[in-house]
Amino acid sequence: MPNTSTRPKRGRRNRRVPREDPARNELVSRSLESAQQCLFNQDYGTAFVHYLLVLNLAPVLKDFASESFRFTLFKWADELDSLGRIQDLFDCYEQALELFPTDEVIINSMGEHLFRMGFRDEAAGHFHKALKLKPDYPEAKENFYRVANWLVERWHFLMLNDRRRNHKYQQAIQKAVEGGCNTVLDIGTGTGILGMCAKKAGAAEVYACELSKTMYELACEVVTANGMNGRIKILHMKSLEMEVPKDIPKRVSLVVTETVDAGLFGEGIIESLIHAWNHLLLPPQNTQDPSRPPSQAGRVIPAGATVFGMAVQCLEIRRHHRLCVSEIGGLATAAAGELHSPVSCSSEDDSTEPYTTERLSRLPGGYTPLTEPFNALDIDFNNVQELEGLCSREVSRVRLPVTGEGLLDALAVWFQLHLDQQSSLSTGPKEDTCWEQAIYPVQTPHSRIIYIRHVCTLSVQNIRNIFPFALRTASTLWGMDSAELCSALACLGTEQSSGPRDYTMLECAEMALLNNQPYHDSFRRALAKLITNLKDARSVQGPSQGQGLEVMPLTDPPSDPMDPGPDPFYVLDVSEGFSVLSLMAASQGQVKAYSSVEKTQHQAVLRRLARANGVPEEALEFWLNQVEDEQAVLQRPSREKLWSAIILDCVETCGLVRQKLMEKATLARCLLEDGGQIFPERIVLYGMLVESDTLLLESAVQGQEPTLGFNIAPFINQFTVPVHVFLDLSTLQCRHLSDSVELFILDLMNTNANYTNRDVKVQASASGRVTAVPFWYQIHLNEEISLSTFNQDSHWKQAAVVLHQPLAVREGDWVRLKSITMTNISLYLQMR
Repeated sequence: MPNTSTRPKRGRRNRRVPREDPARNELVSRSLESAQQCLFNQDYGTAFVHYLLVLNLAPVLKDFASESFRFTLFKWADELDSLGRIQDLFDCYEQALELFPTDEVIINSMGEHLFRMGFRDEAAGHFHKALKLKPDYPEAKENFYRVANWLVERWHFLMLNDRRRNHKYQQAIQKAVEGGCNTVLDIGTGTGILGMCAKKAGAAEVYACELSKTMYELACEVVTANGMNGRIKILHMKSLEMEVPKDIPKRVSLVVTETVDAGLFGEGIIESLIHAWNHLLLPPQNTQDPSRPPSQAGRVIPAGATVFGMAVQCLEIRRHHRLCVSEIGGLATAAAGELHSPVSCSSEDDSTEPYTTERLSRLPGGYTPLTEPFNALDIDFNNVQELEGLCSREVSRVRLPVTGEGLLDALAVWFQLHLDQQSSLSTGPKEDTCWEQAIYPVQTPHSRIIYIRHVCTLSVQNIRNIFPFALRTASTLWGMDSAELCSALACLGTEQSSGPRDYTMLECAEMALLNNQPYHDSFRRALAKLITNLKDARSVQGPSQGQGLEVMPLTDPPSDPMDPGPDPFYVLDVSEGFSVLSLMAASQGQVKAYSSVEKTQHQAVLRRLARANGVPEEALEFWLNQVEDEQAVLQRPSREKLWSAIILDCVETCGLVRQKLMEKATLARCLLEDGGQIFPERIVLYGMLVESDTLLLESAVQGQEPTLGFNIAPFINQFTVPVHVFLDLSTLQCRHLSDSVELFILDLMNTNANYTNRDVKVQASASGRVTAVPFWYQIHLNEEISLSTFNQDSHWKQAAVVLHQPLAVREGDWVRLKSITMTNISLYLQMR
């Protein structure tokens, strides 16, 4: 029974309702009105300041003003970006996130700016945070997938799935530790697997370093998950910055590393090992004092390497690195001058790379060896004097018999990594390995093709961490004497010519595009047909008709130099990178073409080609020279005119549809005259069901078995992306489990024909496990002319959606592909 004598408790006083502040309310009201007026006047910076004031004084207005605030922030950020005011840009985002800390749209947008400026780790963090806030946010998901390819490169998955490589490294480390090397440093630890091997083998002290922030954090998670937290010390730094005793207490007896790329030296292993021997490792074992115990001597795994090379003929390499055609879409190319890719070991330009990488066994069209493989270099990683003398090593010449006649396109280079005296790994083109081969392309003009027949003499010299080669031949080729041939080959070698070479550099994909003759021939025919149709229409309607609905322009170009005369047809090419499509349009006659080529050197090439092919100077202009805001490329050619044709770059070289393509197409349609056209007018996506273990191995770590029993897969597989890009489907090791089927259509001219997603039924033509759905495009320029991104001449690669859970099918089964969308390609397979 309650105690009735107890005094009643005093109730809490009702909190006083805050009194309205008329002055504050007036300030908020006026600032909100000013923000909206500034927004209308496109004064985004002032509008942003007013919104900040309003939302800080009146947080209750956040829901009301959030969309306008976002819009203002994004517009102001774009202006700051264009002005180079990067710190101010990020300050604005920080202020915005103080107001809206859980706004996934703002967080994702800040990540996009960070990624464009090279802050990939920070960008990934923002995309990941946006996805946590809204897991189905397509823009953040696509951004995270794109940045994941940068943060954790795909070769990590292949390497960790390479059982043979992992097992051999484990054996070599175990043998060294059991032999007395009880203090270990793992340089470039990655996931930490080599350091964990050392600890598991019984090493007393294990240290590891990793430069990448993402991989460092990943290694810390992996080490903790495998019960070695505190037993392996991981440092987030370059080994070159490490000091004793600041970072590690004493010199170690064993360094393990795999900081090698396809060319062996590209990740700086020589510099790292020289520093390690001088500052981090115990002195090497002295052969004159064998009594010294291994724990008091230093050694390196791998112990050394042998580098091999081979001259090859390969059309796929050739067309990505030099111009192979004499005409492009009806335009003679001789006046273009020397064009080649940025891969050149002789160039002194810092923007070039000495080699690229390819998996020779998977190159479309294959390759032909022109010589036997030759031994280019032997190097001992346990000899610091040899490492330090590598740069000054004398030129060695090897006389090689040519085993097959053909065009010399490149030198392919690979190596054998000697882990110790008994064990080695080969990265050769015939090996089943996670490594690619290094490719040194021959950079010669189209008119100086090198054809070899008899005996070559190769001069090999090692300069720092690259491999320049010089070739000579004793035979006379196609009317070229030995001296001419040596000059033609000098671009591949260490010897400098008497003067600077005059050449223009294009990206590898741009070179392949220029060499794609079916692509340019198709555009030439489609453009000619459109111009003919428009001329016929004008002759019927009269010159004053056919320009369509008047829309206020964003800007006016200079007065038209082609007037007086018949009104020209205006063609705009907004292709990414270097494109000759605008020049092809200008060559049609009565056309004023605008190119979006931006680089001055590339514009000069187009001008030379125009003069050489009789195209009037005034018929070709460069659009970005006239547009004040590069973000607003799609606008009218002049106040009174509309475009006759707009050429959009729809598919990325990697095999994906370009971002915001349909938004661009919607705007482009509003800028066309009657009868005008967007090129292409339609894109059709095709795909098929395949079984491919290769795609699985390149996309995710397949359990713990390949990683020596260590629990690594759940951590690195966070960076798995569902879409595999830059795929050569023609050489992919796979079984086709269905015929190709139409998956999706994008109509750029008729928006009513499009759909946001689609389900497709596919019948299995064979039994197996569906592991992926490769896809490609048929690009329709008009009703009669189309191009495929999946043919021998294509400069495009293909892509594939890889399934994390393979689906078993039997011949005749029906499989439903659900939720196919073009903004974020994702397929869900379901048995019917």
